[in-house]
Amino acid sequence: MNYLPLFIDLKSKNVLVIGAGEVAFNKIKLLLRAAAKVNVIAKELSLEVKLLLREKKINWLSKKFDLIYLRKIFLVISATNDTKLNEYIFKQCNKRCLLVNIVDDKAKCSFIFPSIIDRSPVIVAMSSGGTAPVLLRLLREKIEAMLPIKLGDVAKIAGKWRSVIKKHFFNVLERRRFWEKLFKSIFVDHILNGKKEQAINVLKKNIYKNNLLKGEIILVGAGPGDSGLLTLRGLQILQQADVVLYDYLVSKDVLDLIRRDAKCICVGKRFGLKNITQEKIIKLLIFLAQKGKRVVRLKGGDPFIFGRGGEEIEAAKKAGIDFQIVPGITSAIGVSAYTGIPLTHRKYAQGVIFITGHNSVDGFVNNWSILSDASYTLVIYMGTFQAVYIAKKLIKLGRSKLTPIAIVSKGTTIYQKVIVGCLSEIEKIIQFTITPSLLIVGDVVRLHEKLAWFHNENV
Repeated sequence: MNYLPLFIDLKSKNVLVIGAGEVAFNKIKLLLRAAAKVNVIAKELSLEVKLLLREKKINWLSKKFDLIYLRKIFLVISATNDTKLNEYIFKQCNKRCLLVNIVDDKAKCSFIFPSIIDRSPVIVAMSSGGTAPVLLRLLREKIEAMLPIKLGDVAKIAGKWRSVIKKHFFNVLERRRFWEKLFKSIFVDHILNGKKEQAINVLKKNIYKNNLLKGEIILVGAGPGDSGLLTLRGLQILQQADVVLYDYLVSKDVLDLIRRDAKCICVGKRFGLKNITQEKIIKLLIFLAQKGKRVVRLKGGDPFIFGRGGEEIEAAKKAGIDFQIVPGITSAIGVSAYTGIPLTHRKYAQGVIFITGHNSVDGFVNNWSILSDASYTLVIYMGTFQAVYIAKKLIKLGRSKLTPIAIVSKGTTIYQKVIVGCLSEIEKIIQFTITPSLLIVGDVVRLHEKLAWFHNENV
């Protein structure tokens, strides 16, 4: 993030604008909309700026800049063609810790003006940091079309009732749930259709409805790594979460999509390290939900494919806690697509089997005779540490030593790495892989070289 977006209160604050041409006029108009006290220094005023002066909306301090005019100024904008003067103003403002913007010179700006969508008091500000103004304009057009003109009225009415709601609901979480329910109700439609009285009646009724704070647990599949593969429903849930318990396999890009004020707790497990137990994770989920929180259990891939999601939902059901499940793209599906290795193919594989490379528990053992059947593609999750043992077992029970294999690390991300070989070479090539890795065993791997499309320059 090159710039931290901030909304600054300029009401009655002194702002200095050097220059009074067309560019300066556009900045002055924006400042006046923010109720700033605009002071101008310029040799000459354009007709538009003269009109503002005549209407006593601005102050014309001087024709020539002097350091004395920086006293009691909140921020400075220089819109002149004088590069030496602009350089001087920039340096002097920095010395005085004043916010300064030298128009059309990004290197000499301590702040920049964003592209604004105004639905006052709702304001949407966007910026590309000066890198892609045309892209920004196109984005603005799309967002403008999405936001109703009367959206500001929704915020205004909510603002008037905010103190009433605060008195009625002492708990911050209760207030947040009230507003979430209200903004998802017909309340908004009434306002957008000009029916403010009906909207307020809906608001009043919602205040006295049963708003008992009730927690829930939501399992969300984060997908295999690429944040673009997170489902729309998954994104919506992440924006509503109070607490998120996430695994190591969830990518940083996905974590960045979580609501900013949600509490995030890492409960991931890594091979060979001391980890939080599954029992403790379940206890934490239930404890937080019983406090009325919307708890999201965020898992890499899909919660029900080697994610122990079933155990967590069973515990929620037993504790009488409401729950939801939002599926995700499991790693095998994502990696298959991003490596150009179809898991099934009429010429190579009639089916696909998913197994985990971790040691089985509770008496479950792999049916190696089926796994050794060459007509099936075999996908092994978390198989790096057991890869050699699995390969030897497959060969012993009938799989050809020449069966193609692919070991894919950090699949679907820009760091994706694919190593292709055969079963007999597993001991040699496994040392060049990193975790997390997925193993694909079967003749479909032959199609990788022909169908691979996702390339990157990072590995």
